[in-house]
Amino acid sequence: MDFRLKVFFTVANRLSFTKAATELFITQPAISKHIQELEEEYKIKLFERNGSKISLTNAGEVLLKHTKKIFEVYREIDFDMSTLINQQKGLLRLGASTTISQYIIPPLLARFHQKLQDIKINLLNGNTEQIEKALLNKEIEIGIVEGQSKNQSIKYTEFLKDELVLVCNTTNPLKDKEQVTLEDLKDLRFVTREQGSGTLEVIEHAFKPFGINLSQLKIEMQLGSPESIKSYLMNSDCVAFISIHAIEKELKNDELVILDIDNFVIERFFYIITLQGKVDALSELFIKNISNHYNLKL
Repeated sequence: MDFRLKVFFTVANRLSFTKAATELFITQPAISKHIQELEEEYKIKLFERNGSKISLTNAGEVLLKHTKKIFEVYREIDFDMSTLINQQKGLLRLGASTTISQYIIPPLLARFHQKLQDIKINLLNGNTEQIEKALLNKEIEIGIVEGQSKNQSIKYTEFLKDELVLVCNTTNPLKDKEQVTLEDLKDLRFVTREQGSGTLEVIEHAFKPFGINLSQLKIEMQLGSPESIKSYLMNSDCVAFISIHAIEKELKNDELVILDIDNFVIERFFYIITLQGKVDALSELFIKNISNHYNLKL
């Protein structure tokens, strides 16, 4: 592999010579030298330099696209050749939306690592929108997300069933109510996830048949993770829709309570997402392992 391409790829992703030097354990002048050599070889500028900031030129964007493809081929070569001598190894870049990366995926990764210790996994955490974007940009090979959106370039495979439940803290007077109606929801104060979150998207989708819009709810705060929402709930009289997987500990410790909603349930699937077309061997291996854990037929 041409090390200069690795340098270019790192600088292009970080948009910083300093960060690239730190990541690659080489000096900043060495980074500059490698980029300069590439620019001389292709007789075109790859980066625009504006003071301390840099950005990709059109030529840089083209080279980045090809470099991603080259690295994908190298990854497949490494894996396919290692399987010939019965040693499965390589790097798998995985993305998971927030709820999944916090509560679902860590034990699966631990079990996978115990079986296949020579396979390294980089986990990218973000909301569903960010994970889908990373997959489309080929920054990851596999994503696991919680949204309802369907992009035609992405293959969505049902992974695990989930339920979003309405919760409040155990000092909230609402906990003594036998049931909450959909009409009651308009009088409650909510804390929700941010725009782009799969959880928020699922809630919007579930409300539609009942003619309820999120704009009709009193949203006091939007926060970026289930953990921050739970912490907020502990210190307020708000309510929130949260994955049942995310509140196991709080229910057990009698810190949060589930509020039943009359004739209303929000169920969803978490989805494994890959780009349409053939999945590489390492990704197939990972998907097979995690699906076997849940006895899924993917």
